[in-house]
Amino acid sequence: MSTPAIPAIPDIVAIPPQSRNGDGSRTRNRRPAANAPLALVIGSGFGGLAAAVRLLARGYRVRVLEKRDQFGGRAYVHRDQGHVFDAGPTVVTAPQLFAELWELAGLKMEDEIDLRPVDPFYRIRFDDGDVFDYSGDPERMRAEVRRISPEDVEGYERFLLESEKIFDKGFTELADAPFGRLRDMVKIIPAMIRLGSHHSVAGLVGKYIKHPKLRQVLSFHPLLVGGNPYRTTSIYTLILYLERKWGVHFPIGGTGALVGGLVSLIERMGGELELGAEVEEIEVTGKRASGVRLANGRRLGADLVVCNSDIAWTYKNLIPARHRKKFTDRKLDSMSYSMSLFVHYFGTKRAYPDLAHHTILLGPRYRGLLDDIFQRKVLADDFSLYLHAPTRTDPSLAPPGGETLYVLSPVPHLDSGVDWRRQVEPYRERVLDYLEQTVMPGLRSEIVTQRSFTPLDFRDELYAYKGSAFSVEPVLWQSAWFRPHNESEELEHLYFVGAGTHPGAGMPGVLSSAKVLDRLLPHASRW
Repeated sequence: MSTPAIPAIPDIVAIPPQSRNGDGSRTRNRRPAANAPLALVIGSGFGGLAAAVRLLARGYRVRVLEKRDQFGGRAYVHRDQGHVFDAGPTVVTAPQLFAELWELAGLKMEDEIDLRPVDPFYRIRFDDGDVFDYSGDPERMRAEVRRISPEDVEGYERFLLESEKIFDKGFTELADAPFGRLRDMVKIIPAMIRLGSHHSVAGLVGKYIKHPKLRQVLSFHPLLVGGNPYRTTSIYTLILYLERKWGVHFPIGGTGALVGGLVSLIERMGGELELGAEVEEIEVTGKRASGVRLANGRRLGADLVVCNSDIAWTYKNLIPARHRKKFTDRKLDSMSYSMSLFVHYFGTKRAYPDLAHHTILLGPRYRGLLDDIFQRKVLADDFSLYLHAPTRTDPSLAPPGGETLYVLSPVPHLDSGVDWRRQVEPYRERVLDYLEQTVMPGLRSEIVTQRSFTPLDFRDELYAYKGSAFSVEPVLWQSAWFRPHNESEELEHLYFVGAGTHPGAGMPGVLSSAKVLDRLLPHASRW
């Protein structure tokens, strides 16, 4: 496998203040005042980039610190032999949360980012070869449900109404609400009881749907944010209504185009971004975060620090134990974390036009496999897969006539004890065997480039505690106030965005976590 060439990017990017853009429109936010409070943002995933935009819009000076050689965090981009691979998130829902960031600068996202709707949202292939096309079209969805189980159509309609009620509370009202005080949680308990939040996603689906295939179709969504459908609170059924309301999208140029757009936006608003800037410690003065020390020994002072890094890893490795009263190593070790992932990226010299953009290939077991991954933490002989084929929407991501793809398999995190240095090759071969036998005949002879990413890489490359792919597991007792707070419970002037804090993982979740900062921080002029 050849190593992709990564274009050279300057270590620090910033631009002088501008009042007009190239198209003549005005940028609402000028460069922050020289004496404005300085915010350091650790990590440039979507949560960190969104936080940077929102802080700049509120008058703060901002500097984003990224330890890797590209911005984007998990939304990294690999390139090889004309193939462009999005390394991380690829399902874009709630696009208005991205659009809001451009609006804060007086700009329109659609002038810079070309988001295309994906249809169907997902093609779900059962192990027996039956296929369910999951879309946003009410009539097509009813027809698909009726084809599999006519007696479940009425229950499906009632379930959608319940999903809408949960969405109205869980997303519209609470996704960007801070839960820093116990009374914030107490206030919503009656609504949570009324909406059945004590049920799991699978449990709530089971109240309305009887056919096992349809139960799988309507309960898999928690896996997109690191949860077990049989343990994740039913609040997450809001995802079904969220998708129906706003659709599933993909940006031309891949999710890397969204990263590039946000980096450019931060530059135009007067922010700074630095690559190769690995933070080794968050420095503390008294009881507040006062800056950071980088791995190269450089110290940067700040008025506040915003962490987009993995929350458990941050508390364990960046904040000395003497400053931690609640999030001790023992507490962090006792928390429940999401599963990990095995991801294999591969490019082919031929096309597979029958593939959907997003395909979910369900294995022979559902609940048993989930128990193996989340509870027993064993690497099972079978698996379920997500296959991403972005060239269905954007052919430019592959050379002419080829495909750029990745296949993802949920696997237990590193508490499993699996030796991925030994397992990576045999596991990859089993996955490729399955793809050849099902949806991609003759695959191996068509592959021209490939690479794998395992739970070890989540730990070592992304600093994800236990190699968890989605940080803190989204179970009821780790949600809202019970989740690590957006405003640190250990240090003043320290804040968290990203998957490990409220509201959780997934693009809407991490973007909303940055929106919470608007509720927690005053305008810079009142700091």
